Amino acid sequence: MPQRTTIAATAPRVSTRLIIILGFLAVLGPLTIDLYLPAFPQLQESLSTTPARVQLTLSAATLGFALGQLVVGPWSDTIGRRRPLLIATAVHIVASVAIAAAPDITWVLALRVLQGAGAAGGGVVAMAMMRDVAEGRHLIRGLARVALFTGIAPVIAPFLGAQLMVALDWRGLFGAVAVYGVAVLGASMFLIPETLALERRLDRSDRRAVWRGYRTLLMDRRFVGIALIGGMMVSSVFAYLSSSSFLLQQQYGLTPQLYGVVSAANAVAFVVGTQMSAFIAQRRSPQHVLVVVLPAMAVTGFSLGLIAQAWSGLTPVLGSMLVFMALAGACGPCLGALGLADHATRAGTAAALLGAVNFGLAGLASPIVGAIGITTMTPLGVVMGIAMTTATAAFWLLVRNRPRDRVIARQVH
Repeated sequence: MPQRTTIAATAPRVSTRLIIILGFLAVLGPLTIDLYLPAFPQLQESLSTTPARVQLTLSAATLGFALGQLVVGPWSDTIGRRRPLLIATAVHIVASVAIAAAPDITWVLALRVLQGAGAAGGGVVAMAMMRDVAEGRHLIRGLARVALFTGIAPVIAPFLGAQLMVALDWRGLFGAVAVYGVAVLGASMFLIPETLALERRLDRSDRRAVWRGYRTLLMDRRFVGIALIGGMMVSSVFAYLSSSSFLLQQQYGLTPQLYGVVSAANAVAFVVGTQMSAFIAQRRSPQHVLVVVLPAMAVTGFSLGLIAQAWSGLTPVLGSMLVFMALAGACGPCLGALGLADHATRAGTAAALLGAVNFGLAGLASPIVGAIGITTMTPLGVVMGIAMTTATAAFWLLVRNRPRDRVIARQVH
């Protein structure tokens, strides 16, 4: 088992410039996955396919994103952060351009896996770089600042996509994603420093080092619990994202542009949550935040289902979603800090496994939503509530219920 570190550890502050660069770097994945959500109905009509197969394109990207992280993360622990990032981003650009020219839904599905795998470099390397340069409270605050970007992206991307649809079709949206990938590639080449010193890199000649790293992480009960909680949280958000485009536009009659406004409101709520998390981290441990936030998310999810059943209007439904997104924003940085705190020497591998579990489980959310045939907000709220109830149970069984946590909580102060 790895030697434990405390969240109270100190380290130099992370520069604002690096945080901004890492934030834009980490946005590549969420932007890749979510920018085209307002175009779901158009994509369905253009390729003469079904809503279920269109939703599978979301799952394909999240699957690729999860698998890509499992490769890029350990790779970056051995050769440094920049080279894997450059190669992965180049793959993403090629796949994005190919999707824009895809002749049918089968090609789109296959290329979305490749596109997601390429986008994985940004997310996993950003987290690993943050762990390279920060720890303790500075790590939590740094992750919270990066979460401003990664948290906003999944909910603001549909808004951006909707505005771009004034001039572009769904193919043009993937072209726009490719352009952003080119920008990330340029930033990676000229603006991002290498943060993993040679003496801290793992031995490339040891071919079993990767598997040992994953085994070490999977034998850490607390790490597994943190990964499961993150997976349930991201899955609940993706369940909403994968169905909201159809529900809000077809059931509630929103235009793509109004749907984008709703997404922007969710983004603001998420930002408020992440900043609350960073503020509270100065006074309370991450465990104290999670013990309140996780059950609150479960209650809010179930409440969404009840409210949608009891009222026909859109306003109370959106109010519930805003609360849920704010709570999700508060949860994310705490999970990231707890997951990386004990694994500084394998930050890339740890970040990869956290991301793979998060997006792997999230990738299952879309086909489950499609299989259930969710046509109203009520079953969606139930799915979200069940996911967060599972997360709450994982917290108490695997993360919180340990004497060492009380020691860490005292040391934070």
